[in-house]
Amino acid sequence: MFPTPIAKTSRTWQLTYQSLLPLVLFIWLMPLLAVAVFSIKPDADFSNANYWGWPTSFEGITNYGKVFLDSPMPRFLLNSVFITIPTVIGAVALSCMTGFALGIYKFRANLWIFFMFVAGNFVPFQILMVPVRDLTVDMGLYNTKTGLVLFHIAFQTGFCTLFMRNFIRALPFELIEAARVEGIAEWRIFWYVVLPLMKPAIAALSVLIFTFIWNDYFWAVVLTQGENAQPVTAGITSFNAQYRAAYHLMSAGSIVAALPPVAMFFLMQKHFIAGLTLGAVK
Repeated sequence: MFPTPIAKTSRTWQLTYQSLLPLVLFIWLMPLLAVAVFSIKPDADFSNANYWGWPTSFEGITNYGKVFLDSPMPRFLLNSVFITIPTVIGAVALSCMTGFALGIYKFRANLWIFFMFVAGNFVPFQILMVPVRDLTVDMGLYNTKTGLVLFHIAFQTGFCTLFMRNFIRALPFELIEAARVEGIAEWRIFWYVVLPLMKPAIAALSVLIFTFIWNDYFWAVVLTQGENAQPVTAGITSFNAQYRAAYHLMSAGSIVAALPPVAMFFLMQKHFIAGLTLGAVK
């Protein structure tokens, strides 16, 4: 039913696996490596069609300096922070409460409400482009960080609720019953009993949502324009001129934009893995 562990296979297959793994890993990392190499190439290499050859000179300091000092990239990074952090806080906070309500309380419409949260994840987001944009225009939220935050919170709460509801249902219900017997109010049960047990799930979900929102490009382009509200993923396109693209600056900007989610994952790696594996083994 399950694949045989590598340690229990034949020596020939183990050697084949060990030799192919670095090759596959290198192929998988090739796009990222190419962007990293592009970010240190001079602009002349792209004009002379030296895309994949060795750089004629190393201009990494110059390119990254232009990204930070001669472009609105710092403003785009700050916009991403002001969009991502409130979205993570809002989506996780709402999902903790909705997950608690749907996971603990039993009422007639419980399952239907839960299905409504889950069903939103199956709607192709492309078909929402026009109505969501028109809604933000009518509400005066188009091209604002607030509008993008509110949309992301609304769109991510369904997945977060699915995650939290299933996590809460796996908790020992005896703890909640014991708290109710002691006469503790429901909001105190949520705050002092359930919420501390949800810390691994909150950490794992926060890393996922942070990565989703920070790397979002589609809605950043649809709902914002210009450096006042655009996050860094959409702001990288500002390096495109009317007749040509500054690929060396776009590559440097892409590397800079990719660093925060990578750093977030490594800083929260222990909690992220614990949140995903908690309850997998009794």
